[in-house]
This record gives sequence, structure tokens and C-alpha cells, in this order.
Amino acid sequence: MASLIHRCVVVVALLGFAGVVLGQTSSAPVASHIRIGDSVVSLNGPWKFTVGDSPLDPATHAPLWASPGFDDSHWETIDLSPKAGAIDPMGGFGNFTPGWTAKGHPGYWGYAWYRIRVQVESRPGVKLALAGPSDVDDSYQFFDNGVYVGSFGDFSSGDPSVQYSRPMMFELPQSANDRTGEATQVIAFRVWMQPSTLTQGDWVGGFHNAPSLGEAEAVAARHQVLWDSMIRTYLPQPAQFLIFGMLGLLALSLFLFDRTDRVYLWIGALLLIISIGNFDIVFNAVVLYSLQYAGWVMVWRVWFRLRRAAWIPWALIPLTLALMVSTLGFQNLLPGAPVSAGNTFALISLGVRFILAGFMLLTVIQGIREQGVEGWLALPAVILAAASEFYTDLQFMHILPFWFPFGVRIRLPEIADFLLVVALAVLLLRRLRQSIHRQRLIALDVKQAQEVQQVLIPESNPSIPGFDIHAIYKPAGQVGGDFFQILPALNGGVLIVIGDVSGKGMPAAMTVSLLVGTVRTLAHYTHSPGEILKAMNFRMLGRSRGGFTTCLVLHADAGGHFSFASAGHIAPYLDGVEMGCENGLPLGLEADAEYIESSHPLPQGTRITLLTDGVVEARGKTGELFGFERTAAISTQSAEKIAHSAQQFGQDDDITVLTLARAV
Repeated sequence: MASLIHRCVVVVALLGFAGVVLGQTSSAPVASHIRIGDSVVSLNGPWKFTVGDSPLDPATHAPLWASPGFDDSHWETIDLSPKAGAIDPMGGFGNFTPGWTAKGHPGYWGYAWYRIRVQVESRPGVKLALAGPSDVDDSYQFFDNGVYVGSFGDFSSGDPSVQYSRPMMFELPQSANDRTGEATQVIAFRVWMQPSTLTQGDWVGGFHNAPSLGEAEAVAARHQVLWDSMIRTYLPQPAQFLIFGMLGLLALSLFLFDRTDRVYLWIGALLLIISIGNFDIVFNAVVLYSLQYAGWVMVWRVWFRLRRAAWIPWALIPLTLALMVSTLGFQNLLPGAPVSAGNTFALISLGVRFILAGFMLLTVIQGIREQGVEGWLALPAVILAAASEFYTDLQFMHILPFWFPFGVRIRLPEIADFLLVVALAVLLLRRLRQSIHRQRLIALDVKQAQEVQQVLIPESNPSIPGFDIHAIYKPAGQVGGDFFQILPALNGGVLIVIGDVSGKGMPAAMTVSLLVGTVRTLAHYTHSPGEILKAMNFRMLGRSRGGFTTCLVLHADAGGHFSFASAGHIAPYLDGVEMGCENGLPLGLEADAEYIESSHPLPQGTRITLLTDGVVEARGKTGELFGFERTAAISTQSAEKIAHSAQQFGQDDDITVLTLARAV
């Protein structure tokens, strides 16, 4: 059996077709003589052909044109023998023969019939089979001696379904062959072509290669060879589905990690569209391709962070819809649209694609102007992608934009998609390298800010005679904006400064450094909280960078009195009671800001609590703030407990707590 199949694959010979001509004008049927051994014979002709559809036999309700007794002598005679080197412009298959539009029926779509008479000589009892044409526009039914055998496509209702051409094999009825071992058979095909196929070229319509007849085992072997060839041809499609699908999911996962960069979202969505578009024919050709054209424009606009021509994203919406509708129109999929409007829809589709290609090129040109190298890296791939949008139009012009390395068909759109993804990968690697460099700079900035902060904020509570002082600092991040200073006063008292600089990182650390330096210098000349705040305000003028700084300065003397002034800071608590004061503006906002001092006695055993807004603005899981009431209720506790309570509630900002009491 294996040797028989091997011979079937290797030995494909035309042993017959020596026509017995009985007369040029005679209506008697003429049969081609075919001797079948272990071979498969290509039924190149002569075929009888006509456009239109057959009436039904009133008795059998079968098509009359499939009947062996029907006289087809007045039909056209055609030959399906391919010219050397002929290739299918759509699929790239060999042994190609142009269809009926190139043989006297331009612009025709609908039903047509092929008939051929063959006198088959084979061993009695051997099963015969026929391999239908593997390249056909678009569907067909097969009849043997008037008996329906099978079909490619669904003819059950309305217009037949249309699918990608593929090899089909049919076993023939054996009644005649069983009786004699030699029989004359009439083979007939009823073919349907949909109107949208006319837009593919001027060579479409019906058979593009010949059916084959032979013993069933030999036909099955050749059938498998054709399937293997088709699998190799369409191999890039499942490969694209897997590769682009995984890349799309990877890009979307990057967006989940960095939601600030929308380019990952656009790239991920577009790659998934390309991936899914390799399966459903109609949905892919109409919806996904239309979205893909607009998607590339948006990807490059987001990538290059373009702001000019802001109307382009809005223009893409009607253009995409117009491309979808026009594609549906020329493929005859719009309900109620006349078939004659197909050429108009095709022209609209061509115009929209020209506009979208122009938008893509314009976007990259703007990217070159604003980004330089990145735009030049993308330009070659974008030019190729713009050309691939006219893949079908190039085929119509007999330009075949596909190649067959190692038997695998590679089309221009697939090359364009691949190069676009490669360009994006190169640009993403470049973007990643730049991002890593920025992260290193940020890490260095944070480290330097931490070092500055460690110098500026006291690591331990200073010991000042006559006072019991405790301070605790809990930054929300690696570098905070809170600061405090505890300085001994010349008269035996203590000077305390506590504040909050908006912002984080090195800018906040440098602002704190400026303020602390100012306080330390002023402490040698004055202990007046109002004067110190006024000097600090003067130093901060023009240095706020859109932010603000709150601050409170308190001076307590050895005699049991204290005074304080506030620049927009939270008031201090004295034994759990918030102390009233005239609050001034935060530092650096106005040159003539005034800071009024408040003076109070500080008996022994009483405690002053100073804190930043990180305590009051601690936020729970439900969004509830810690608030002033809870702060007042715990203000008599130690600094550690107050800070811990705010942290447990839900720290949202830096927390600084400082307590001051006269020693007993």
C-alpha cells in the first residue's frame, strides 16, 4: 500500500485526452478517453462552459445542465491547461489559469457551469475519486452523471457561502464502473462567484486550476500533498496570531505597571487586533483592518507625544467608519445596497486608505521634527506599512506583493506588520534604556536628599536644662518635606521650629536646607518667633516653585513663659487644648506678610504638643480623615504614641510630633 501511494504522489501523468472527434458541427457528445492505472489525471479539457444557471428538471427537480443527456454543444469550449510559470495573484499558488472575466465575461458575477465528458478505463471494482479545483472563485457543486455528489460551500439557502479555497475530494458513484469496468461519465460543476470578488482583479471567476480524476487511493495521496502545500502557504497566519497576541498581552501588562504611559495601551490593543485578524475573514477584512489603519496613526501620535494637528484623532473616527462601510459595500455585504454600487464603494475605500496612509506618514514626519532619531527609526517601517494598505490594489495591477521562501507564503502586509513591530521593539528598548537612566538619576536624587535630610533633622532628642523634649519623625516616603529644629536659647530657654515643605525629593530637601540654615543663623541674633518667620518668609520669596511652606516657631524661656507665631501651620496644643492664635500666610507668598506672636505662661507639669498635618490628614481605608477631634483627644500622649496612632489609622503624609514640658 505504501509503495502504491508513493507511486501515486510521484507519478502524475496525463495518459489520455486523445479526443475522438466525430464532427465539428455535430451535436453528438464527444468523450475524452482516460486510462486510469495508479495515476491521477488532470481534467484540463476540453470543457464546456456557460454563464447563468440551469433550469430544474420538472420530473426530478435536479438541474438539467447536470444531466448526461443534455446537449451542451452550443456552449463555449475552454481549456484549463496552465501556462508555464503562471501564479495565482491572490494566493500565490502555481498552475494558475485565469477565470471567466479574462475569457470574454468581464464584470460578470453569479452562477456559471462547467461540463466535461470522459470515457474512463479502469480496473473493474476499483473506487474512483475526483479532486475538486483547489483554486476557485468562489463555491461550487459537483455532479457525476447528473447525480449530486458534494459541494464546496453551503448552497442550502440564498447566496452560497464563501470560504477560502482549499482542496476537496469526492468519491464517485460506482454503479456503471461495477458493471463494465469502463464507462463514459459526464462531470458537471455549478459554480457561484460573489460580486465583491470582482474587486480582486481582472482574472477572477470560476476555475483557476483543473479538477483531477483517478483511483481513490491515488487521489487521496495527491489530496494530502495539496493540503500540506496549503498549510505551508498559510503558516504565517497562526504564527502571527501567537506572536502578535503574546506581544499584545505583554504591552498591556506594561501599561498595568505604568498607567501614565498610554503608548503601551495603544500598542497592546493594536497588536491584539492584528493577532485576532488572522481568522474571521469578513470581520477581519471589514472591522479589524479598518481599526488597524487608524490604530497605527494613534500609536505613533501617542509615541511621539504629538499635540499639533489635534483634529487628526477626531478625524480618524469618521474615516474608520467610512472605511468599514465602503468595504462592506464593495463586498456586497450592505443590506439594500445595489450591486452596481460596488465600484463606487471601492473608490471610496481607496480614497480613505490614501488619507489614512497620509496621516501615518505625516505623524512620523512630525515625530522626526520633534524627536529626531526615533522618527527616523520608524520611517522605513511606516512607509512599507502605508504601501501594504494597497495590497489588493497592487494585485489588481498585476503586481504580486508576496514571496515563497521555503514554500511559505509571505505577503507584503505581513512583512509590514513584522517590520512595524520590530521598529516598535527597537524604540521600546531605547525607551527602556532612557527610563532606566532616569530612574538611576531619581534614585541618586533620593539618596542625596536622604543624606541632606539626615544632616538637617536631629537624630536624637537634645538635652536642654529645664525642659523635657521628645520628637519623632515618620516620613511617608524615602524623603519627606517635614522639618524641625530644637535649639538652645542664650537666656537658658529653648527655640523650636517645626514646618512642612510641599513636595518631595531633592527640591524639598534643598528648601528645608535653606530654611534650617536661615533659622540657625537667626538664632544667634533673635529669639522672637515673629521676627524669625518674617526673615524666613523673605528668604522663601520666589523660591516656592508653585508650592508652599508652613511653619511654626516657639520660644520658651526658663522663667515659665512661652511665645509662638505661625505661618499657616497647625496650632499647638496645651494639655490637650488647641491654642488660639493669629495665623499668618505660608512662607514665600507675600513680601509684606505679618506674623503675630502669642504669649502664654508655661507652668510646671504642663505639656505643649506640636505636630504637622500628617497626623490630622491621616486617612483610613474608607477615606475618613483622622481629623482635629481625634488629634486633640490624643494630644496629651507621648510623641511616639501620637505618631503611632496616626500611622495605624492610615498614614498619607509625613508625620512629625514634638512635645515640650517644663522639667519638674
